[in-house]
Amino acid sequence: MTAVLAGATRHLAGEAMSIPERMIVAPGVGRFRLTALVYSGVLLEAGDQIGVIEGPASSHAVCSPFRGQLIGVLADTGERLRTGEPVAWLRAA
Repeated sequence: MTAVLAGATRHLAGEAMSIPERMIVAPGVGRFRLTALVYSGVLLEAGDQIGVIEGPASSHAVCSPFRGQLIGVLADTGERLRTGEPVAWLRAA
């Protein structure tokens, strides 16, 4: 909700927040396995692969859709994941 004062728009508290944290999510169903040496603080480029989801019929690469600093890997090796579940967390650059 915005308030209009003399032709100017005023934002209410919290409306203009920019949250730089992003999630890397599982692109498919299966067990997660890291394929790269990733650790907190490493800079990832968009498209960098950090792992793979190995399913019964296929494998899916887990790639970062964003450029940013890795905050942490949330999925453990061997953990079963479903499509859209969080794998890692980064701060977009």
